[in-house]
Amino acid sequence: MKIRNIKCQKRTVKLKKPFKTALRIVTEIDVIDVYVDLENDITGLGSASSTWQITGESLEGIITAINGPIKQAVVNQDILFLNRVVMDLEKSCAGNTSAKAAVDIALHDAYCQLFKMPLYALLGGYTNKLETDMTVSIDDPGVMYQSAKEKVAEGFNVLKIKVGNDERLDLLRIEKVREAVGSDVLLRLDANQGWISKQAVHIIQFLEQEKWGIELVEQPVPADDLEGLKFVRDHVSTPIMADESVFTPRDASRLLQLGAVDLINIKLMKCGGVRRAWQIADLCEAAGIQCMIGSMMESVVSVTAASHLAAAHPNITYYDLDAPLWMTDENMKGGMQFEGNSIRLSDAPGIGFN
Repeated sequence: MKIRNIKCQKRTVKLKKPFKTALRIVTEIDVIDVYVDLENDITGLGSASSTWQITGESLEGIITAINGPIKQAVVNQDILFLNRVVMDLEKSCAGNTSAKAAVDIALHDAYCQLFKMPLYALLGGYTNKLETDMTVSIDDPGVMYQSAKEKVAEGFNVLKIKVGNDERLDLLRIEKVREAVGSDVLLRLDANQGWISKQAVHIIQFLEQEKWGIELVEQPVPADDLEGLKFVRDHVSTPIMADESVFTPRDASRLLQLGAVDLINIKLMKCGGVRRAWQIADLCEAAGIQCMIGSMMESVVSVTAASHLAAAHPNITYYDLDAPLWMTDENMKGGMQFEGNSIRLSDAPGIGFN
């Protein structure tokens, strides 16, 4: 079954309120929807969004990569040989992981439609229900206090707290959030590379002494500071998770060999698609390291694909899939369905948008 064409379509989705991290402030996202057409008129859907500060890709760059070397590598291939097609996609150009992820998702969606099965079933199946955390953007402590209370009232019992741009303020932010939600709600911290290693150790040790109940700390130091990441892990008891430090299976392997992390956050936009993400989860499982599935600020299309991956791989046990809840109506019918902190995936073919 030949792949006939790949097409891109741009749209803009506004956020309900600004999303703030130590790296950026987002009020809307530009989405590239990707359509992979088969010769029998099945169309697979994927998507990507530009995240300059993490993947380095612009919107124009994503489109150019897809319409250029990626299309050249994929079109006219037989989708029945999906692994070969995806490997050629991966080799089509250097970098461009978001562009590759969008096409990878669309290829998997088309393949699953061809065989009339949901993506999580194609990947082996494990569950079709997940529970996500909810993010509290970095802001003034009082604003974060109120936001945390609202999130818990909406049914979320795990909050991901954005910190990382001011040590004194970060501690006050965490204190106010803990005050807002009481002791029963789990708190995860995400510094988005905002601290240096000794500073991170000082902050985390203080949090441990105060018994503020922090479940984990994500990417406390710059992405390329692997020794710093290990230094932090070696000097605190709280589990340390890598995010921006891991794009590829090789990155994950290096961190595992160093003993630098307790957990790894997998994102399709970083690693380039389902196959590479699965490899990272397998590597971590072999090393006894559990994984989180996460996302950037992305469309419900790509986050749904990530949810299918998480639902299928037993070593992905942490879920950070709240991005669609930040969006205004995308007018996309189907995909993941939310009820409070619960996510349910349908048994519709592919990722469920057709």
